[in-house]
Amino acid sequence: MKDFRQQLTENSYFRQEELVFWDCDREKRMRVAAILSKMAAFAGYDYDARGLTHEKLYAMREVFLLSRAAVKIHACPQTRDLLDITTWENGAKGAHMQRVYEMRDQTGRLCVSAKSDWILVDPITRKILRPGSFTAKPLTVCPVEIDCPEPKKIVLPREGTEDLGRRAIRWSDLDGNGHLFSGNYGDIVWDALPADLQPRVPREFYINYSKEATLGEDLRLEGFREADTYRVEGLGPEGTCFTALCVFQ
Repeated sequence: MKDFRQQLTENSYFRQEELVFWDCDREKRMRVAAILSKMAAFAGYDYDARGLTHEKLYAMREVFLLSRAAVKIHACPQTRDLLDITTWENGAKGAHMQRVYEMRDQTGRLCVSAKSDWILVDPITRKILRPGSFTAKPLTVCPVEIDCPEPKKIVLPREGTEDLGRRAIRWSDLDGNGHLFSGNYGDIVWDALPADLQPRVPREFYINYSKEATLGEDLRLEGFREADTYRVEGLGPEGTCFTALCVFQ
């Protein structure tokens, strides 16, 4: 037995985590939902360690909402793997503030890399703020090259889509903000995929978060298959809630 390590530096947060059964699928491989969940968690760990808790940022009326993410799976982790996970801020581009990630095994092999774009919002008025309005700390830039594509806009074509049914938002889907947790979108996508794609490991995964989904809402799911890619869109009462793109090996 040994203690898991964690470390806070001027521009990064590092922590070791062991994958448990919940993190993995039927084949004992890390689920996309678990990757997205750890991305959200590590963003929180980083700022909590700097004294910038959600409560403090809320009181300052400067909170982050996840807008887009891109994930590249180099070697899919499995149950009981111990991962070295590091996250960095990566400056601002336009209206977005970026955060990036690496997940490595105990040999140092890169397993997963990811990039995410966040928007700064006043939680009272829901007004989107420019990154320059962020006063809690200076933004830093990642000092290493992250081997992952940039997040991007995802759209489905107007014709040729498949009806994937509906997905009700239930109590267990909600996070502390009262809406569908960002990590749970990965499971919604995988449950909607064609059966032959569900057991496969994606090489890349992209998601756009457009509107929050809350308790009792029904998402109407549509899909589109093209070569080794599959796109899924979730439509709520006020339009598109999310759009995802799976790129398979």
